[in-house]
Amino acid sequence: MKFQKKAVIFDLDGVICFTDKFHYLAWKALADRLGIYFDEKINDRLRGVSRMASLEIILERATKEYTQAEKEAFAEEKNNTYRELLKNMSPKDLTDEVRDTLNELRARGYKLSIGSSSKNTKFILGQIGLGDFFDAIADGTDITHSKPDPEVFLKSAEKLGIDPADCAVVEDAKAGIQAAKAGGMTALALFGDAKGCGEEDYDLKSFSDLLNIL
Repeated sequence: MKFQKKAVIFDLDGVICFTDKFHYLAWKALADRLGIYFDEKINDRLRGVSRMASLEIILERATKEYTQAEKEAFAEEKNNTYRELLKNMSPKDLTDEVRDTLNELRARGYKLSIGSSSKNTKFILGQIGLGDFFDAIADGTDITHSKPDPEVFLKSAEKLGIDPADCAVVEDAKAGIQAAKAGGMTALALFGDAKGCGEEDYDLKSFSDLLNIL
């Protein structure tokens, strides 16, 4: 199968690099401090979900109600812990397969963008050596609605100057696949609950499989 596209938009976490362990450790630290049970199974529910929505999932097991101000402070506390952990990332966290595939897509003339709900997107890209690589970046600082709302992908397409119909999106979360489809884009599933969710246009066998279908 071949898809005729002009641009490829990538989710960041779980596609370009993997920061799941840092998210988990940061949320676990907060949950432990609050005396709330949290494990990796609960953490799986947070994939592709905004920070505040993730917090609400964790607080489902809380024994008391928290004010909005307290919740915002908790989210900031988690993010501060997360950013400290992200300082451990380096270009070694970018695989040769991802780097080589991105370079080949660029050589073939594709516009490349990141579409992530993370507000730490630019920091992470800088840590792994891709700070100036992408033609456009749309992240949590640009949007008011998280996936499955298509806002972040539509913002990416707008920044690229490419019609959404000419964009392919690579995602590892079902919510991201739904966002891509809602935005009128081709949805390519890689890893996670995106793969085999039934709403994707194609299941990628690997990151480099992009070179076979584009």
